[in-house]
Amino acid sequence: MSASVSRAPRRGPFLTSIALSLALLSLLAPSAWAASRNASVIVIDAGHGGFDRGGIPGQRVAEKSMTLDVAQRLARKLRAAGYRVVMTRDSDVFIPLGERVRIANRYRDAIFVSVHFNSATRANANGIETYYYSTQSAALAANIHRQVVAATTSENRGIRRRGYFVLRRATVPAVLVECGFLTNTTEARLVLQSSYRDRLAEQIAAGIMGRAVSHTRPVVAGLVHVAPPIRQPFNDFVRAEAERQPTHRTGRSSKKSKKSSSSSKKKSSSSSKKKSSSSSKKKSTTKKKSSTSETKKKKKADPDE
Repeated sequence: MSASVSRAPRRGPFLTSIALSLALLSLLAPSAWAASRNASVIVIDAGHGGFDRGGIPGQRVAEKSMTLDVAQRLARKLRAAGYRVVMTRDSDVFIPLGERVRIANRYRDAIFVSVHFNSATRANANGIETYYYSTQSAALAANIHRQVVAATTSENRGIRRRGYFVLRRATVPAVLVECGFLTNTTEARLVLQSSYRDRLAEQIAAGIMGRAVSHTRPVVAGLVHVAPPIRQPFNDFVRAEAERQPTHRTGRSSKKSKKSSSSSKKKSSSSSKKKSSSSSKKKSTTKKKSSTSETKKKKKADPDE
């Protein structure tokens, strides 16, 4: 009896420490636990490739090389964290969009992340934006976007819903990240630095793993073609606004058109009245002239009058 009592204090702390360590492992390394059970696959898609340079004509920095470098860095970081990673391309080759989607859809428990860089004819266009299509992809888009935006000084262009082929045809959560404008001098200079590309890969990986953000920057989805408010299990600074219907604009325009039509009607009526009055005046003057001419003729014909 005394022996069992003396062992109890030793066994209790030991079991407690094991339980605490298991809880910490489940909190700190959920990705490794999921990967060990083959429960998740990350499909990384480096945009463009081969003859498809990406961007716009005359663009100095080729998008295909920058996306491949960031995608390769992202793959290494996720593999180190215990994820199973599949890349749609791992070299400078062109992969059709349909094949990229087929690769992602082969895996039931997969996440599809497409890495891109933006371009524009306007040289000062800059910023980070993230796209999704299905509602199952909204939370993933928010996670990745908040991480990339928080670690860069670029403009926050928001989370947007678009029906891009790779997002629309994917049957798994799919996100497309635009990591900046290569046509912007400042952002292109940053992207050409390997340390910056490594930071982008680190932040995308953090978004996939669901890590906490070091500091927050307001993230509001774009107001064009945005789905209804994202219903997410977290409550933070990320929110998506509902798509605004252009009813007020049409109302104003219709009011303006009504006003213009009414004013045109008034003008036309006033002009018609003026024309009618002028025509009546002309008729009266012609009548007067005819009457005077007739009286003159009568006087000539009858001099005794």
